[in-house]
Amino acid sequence: MTEGWQFNTAPWVLITASAFLVASIWFFFRSLKREGSDGWHIALHLLRLVIAIAVAVTLLKPERVVFSKRTEQPRVVVLWDGSGSMKTKDTLVGEKDAASRESWVKQQLDAKFWEPLAKRYNVTVESFSVPPEDPKSLDAETQIGSDLNTPLDRALKQYSDLRAVVMISDGDRNLGENPITAATALARKDVPIYTVGVGSETFLPDIEVLNVLAPSYALINERVSVVVNLQNRLPREVKTTITIAGPGGSSGSKKVTLPAMAQAQEMIVFTPQSEGAGDFKLSIPVEREEVFSNNNEKTFPLAVRKETLKVLVVDSQPRWEFRYLRNALQRDPSVVVNTVLYHPQIGMGEGVGYLPEFPTKKEDLQGYDVVFLGDIGVGQGMLSPEQAQMLAGLVKQQASGLVFLPGPLGRQKSLAGTALEELIPVETDYTKGIGVVSGAEARLELSTRGLNHWLTMLATDPNANQAVWRGLPGFYWYAPVVKAKGGAEVLATHEAARTKDGRIPLLVTRAAGNGKVLYMGTDSAWRWRKGVEDTYHYRFWGQVVRWMSHQRHLAQEEGIRFFYTPEQPRRGDKVRLNATVMDKLGAPVTSGKITVTAKSPDGTSETLELVNEDAEWGVFTGQFIPREGGKYELDVASETAGRRMKTSITVSVPTLEKEGMPARLDVLREMSALTQGKFHTPPELPQLVNSLSLLPERKPEEIRLLLWCHPYWCAGLLAAFVVYWVGRKLGGLI
Repeated sequence: MTEGWQFNTAPWVLITASAFLVASIWFFFRSLKREGSDGWHIALHLLRLVIAIAVAVTLLKPERVVFSKRTEQPRVVVLWDGSGSMKTKDTLVGEKDAASRESWVKQQLDAKFWEPLAKRYNVTVESFSVPPEDPKSLDAETQIGSDLNTPLDRALKQYSDLRAVVMISDGDRNLGENPITAATALARKDVPIYTVGVGSETFLPDIEVLNVLAPSYALINERVSVVVNLQNRLPREVKTTITIAGPGGSSGSKKVTLPAMAQAQEMIVFTPQSEGAGDFKLSIPVEREEVFSNNNEKTFPLAVRKETLKVLVVDSQPRWEFRYLRNALQRDPSVVVNTVLYHPQIGMGEGVGYLPEFPTKKEDLQGYDVVFLGDIGVGQGMLSPEQAQMLAGLVKQQASGLVFLPGPLGRQKSLAGTALEELIPVETDYTKGIGVVSGAEARLELSTRGLNHWLTMLATDPNANQAVWRGLPGFYWYAPVVKAKGGAEVLATHEAARTKDGRIPLLVTRAAGNGKVLYMGTDSAWRWRKGVEDTYHYRFWGQVVRWMSHQRHLAQEEGIRFFYTPEQPRRGDKVRLNATVMDKLGAPVTSGKITVTAKSPDGTSETLELVNEDAEWGVFTGQFIPREGGKYELDVASETAGRRMKTSITVSVPTLEKEGMPARLDVLREMSALTQGKFHTPPELPQLVNSLSLLPERKPEEIRLLLWCHPYWCAGLLAAFVVYWVGRKLGGLI
């Protein structure tokens, strides 16, 4: 391309411009003849002709092309990746030894591999995506990860003398725009990207503990279930042992088999023996082929406490389900059971632990962690509408659990239209009867969710759990359930019976405000004792009580209860705080203020004032956003009641970076190909230096003056139009 003026010479453009110009000249002479040819009119007509000529020229899109030879020394920018994924140890050094990606890069930087280029180029070395030394200094919204696009875009905008970019990375990216965006912009500027791909594109032999899911607290001598996800990247099946060890000699182990090149989820159960809070370690042995030995274990915090759970069992007759349930709970050393038995024929049930009536005051009811509601309803000498309302408030406000256990008398149908109706997690149809009776035994079938739900886990792994449930004795009656309500979790269904919505859900749970609700649509759990005595029957109901009361007991002391959601928050999460304070008479405090002072790991404090959302139950709520990771010390205080307690919350810091993942070198190859650069492996680094040395001189910078759309040109045309229009007005031609 040569310097000088350039025009759009497309035939249709030339024809249009020529026709417009000829018409303007003809109109010029016609106007002179019609409007006169004195000096003033001739000047106006000439101005109009000039404007027409300028418009015709504009249609040809005139451009002035000038080439400016570059005189400054060209620059090469070396960008090296400092993100967390670069710590992966999979870069071969020699034949067998492997070093981390990060250490190989720093070794090349220390050796100043770019020195042969210093005579021809200005070399600038910059890092990108380096995590901060102190993650606590970050805002809650800031994420830690890899961004390949931003450093490329920054180099293009910052250096006008840029000749080439060298990027040393593993190609992993999880933040920012696609790096092809910046690569495209560099390609337009004739700036090639030379990439060095560090790391293996395939997994190296390894077994990794991916994550551990455990409760934040447990009770002494309680079976604690911990779910762990494991990744086997060995080309063979691995038989290994998962072990848990914690303070006070608490331990547990489980032998597992990990399929080759696959993930596996396992559940390990252990029983803490001593009270106290501390870190528990879950680990698996290191196999001989493993490259990474530091990812075979994870720690998790667990507070072990000695507490007593309070349960209320309510029914209308001493049926088998009632008797065996009450017996199982009474034999649980961590449970205190009270009973309300409405017997229509002989009056209220009496005996040890029996109450003469259902609690009529909030302060009497609020102490129960779980309420079992059997074959009873509202009216007919049983619950009153006010008691039903109070029970619903207990669940939604005080985070208690409610278990619906309907029976063949069908009395729960009278809950329709009461405050308890909305809590039932299933839809029922009592117009077709009070239930379904069958002469053939039917069984519960676990759903996909129920296979590994803590509530239904009667064995130590999902496969064995399915076998246990299929082996349990079945039932001959079930409630007239139609389907589960929205937001409910179906844990088990009828093995065969269906409606138009699918299999009939008979074991269903759902959240209700701060609490939880469970619905069991059969009355034969007591039959699970057949052949195994109390093994599964006691285990199931014990897990129900602990699962439903778990949230309520996150933190409490005499006269004050404090719980929060989520239980295991991450930095930046919105944590909902809930507190209930009792006065000296045991009634919830509904006035005054409750404050929570949160002391962060760096020592700074923040005081929050909780607001009373429910005047009846005295539940004070607020919101807290942790800005850093670590352990927060919380001080909950009520001046009105003179109550105070201290607790803590452990906040994790999410990171997008994962160590041990394969390098994504395809991204680097694509960037190099797009910009006419080259991709290199670590051993080819000297070749990269040679390629940069042989780069041709930069092309002269092309400068284009786009006259047809230049602001001054457009302003001149507009000014000419204005002068012409004003002149015609002054001359009386309009």
